[in-house]
Amino acid sequence: MAGESEFGGKVALVTGAASGIGAAVACWLDARGIAELILIDMDRSGLDALGLSCKINTLGGDIADPSLWKLLERDLPRLDYAVLNAGIASNDDIVDLDIANWRKTMAVNLDGTFLSLRTALRAMKRQGSGAVVITASVSGIKAAAGTAAYSASKAATIQLAKVAAAEAAKFGVRVNAIAPGGVDTGIWDCAPWFAPLVEQHGSREQALAAMAKDATPIGRFARADEVAAQIGFLLSDAAATITGTCLVSDGGVSL
Repeated sequence: MAGESEFGGKVALVTGAASGIGAAVACWLDARGIAELILIDMDRSGLDALGLSCKINTLGGDIADPSLWKLLERDLPRLDYAVLNAGIASNDDIVDLDIANWRKTMAVNLDGTFLSLRTALRAMKRQGSGAVVITASVSGIKAAAGTAAYSASKAATIQLAKVAAAEAAKFGVRVNAIAPGGVDTGIWDCAPWFAPLVEQHGSREQALAAMAKDATPIGRFARADEVAAQIGFLLSDAAATITGTCLVSDGGVSL
């Protein structure tokens, strides 16, 4: 794993940084001496509450809004790392999926990833170095009923990472994706079917444990800090020859 000095003096961008995997990545980088973090999330107060020790630049906004990235590019002289993590879930069968919900999912998960990736690559191209990790999902690899919009968007981000890697290698930038399976984050609490499951099992923890036992060969979901460490590996010099790949970190779900 990367040593503390490796990230010293460097600047990193993390989207969806107010909670879950994004917040864990911000904390992971902070603990390893990152000089500056640019953190983006709709939840600005959540960003301010992270309690990081490094210099931080927080932006509250929608990653699918081109004007946000235009503003950031104007004041972005350096960028060494980018973790493009922001996303939303969608849980409707195709026959019930409203076009507005489809477009919203694509806007955040795909358009927003494209816009953030473009900004990161432009900055990294100027300096001739950098590393990017895009948070995808095992849903982009293995089909599951009721996930059409989410799965399609995540499959697209995996391919986007591969294309970006092919384009960016010539100017010294690596781009990879990570495809987690179930992760214990607040995204579960947004699903309308989750509250009845919590009531059935008596607690949030027991509900997640029951889900993981049924769905994941290793019998548990990942912690956000575990996924953050894997993302940190992909950013680090230990992964210096890894680009254009998707690290499947799903506890065996895709088996």
